[in-house]
Amino acid sequence: MAAKDYWEFVEDFFGTGVITATQADDNMWRAVLTGTTPTVARVTPSSSGEVELTNTSTEEAQVATLYQSDILQFDIDKIKEVHFRVKMNQAALTSGSVVAFGVIGNHNADVDAIAQSVLFQVTAATSTTLVYCASDDGTAETAPTSTGVALINAYKDFLISFAEGTDDIRFFIDGVPVLTGTTFDMSNYTGSLQLWAQCQKASSTNTDEITIDRISINGVR
Repeated sequence: MAAKDYWEFVEDFFGTGVITATQADDNMWRAVLTGTTPTVARVTPSSSGEVELTNTSTEEAQVATLYQSDILQFDIDKIKEVHFRVKMNQAALTSGSVVAFGVIGNHNADVDAIAQSVLFQVTAATSTTLVYCASDDGTAETAPTSTGVALINAYKDFLISFAEGTDDIRFFIDGVPVLTGTTFDMSNYTGSLQLWAQCQKASSTNTDEITIDRISINGVR
């Protein structure tokens, strides 16, 4: 593939840019914070450039979201691969908490209400550690399905591959294909997507967090 026909965006979270909810601040990333004290912030000190999505012990429902301000700039038919390197900051989620990340259409704090999405997720109501995969193109939906792989307080590499076409989305964890017998079909959607990650909790004193070391996406022009 000629270089001019190929694009890649890589975010390693180096630098000093503060991630806020203000679109005019000229940052690539935005935060959506529901509740009084959740945060989305670069980690310091950090050995490799990281961002942390944190829910605090304040007894309230909280949502900490990292997204691209609903600027949908990645055409689904041109995406090839989406990579996330993620860890939880605890050995297991607590009841009422949800972690999810991947690519979506427009943001919604309710993961199930996002119209278009291709996601990895951990939902404590189902399992406090197991990673599930899901897709929804606004017409066809593949409900969250267990990979059998646990996400705990150690980094794992996550890959969503569009290389076989939008009717055959494939998922990999640490380079190993998962859910090879499940069809994830996004072919009814022909629009664009954004990168997205979220950590949320129901009203409680839970302090669930995730750390993201790297996000990348590539495709063809």
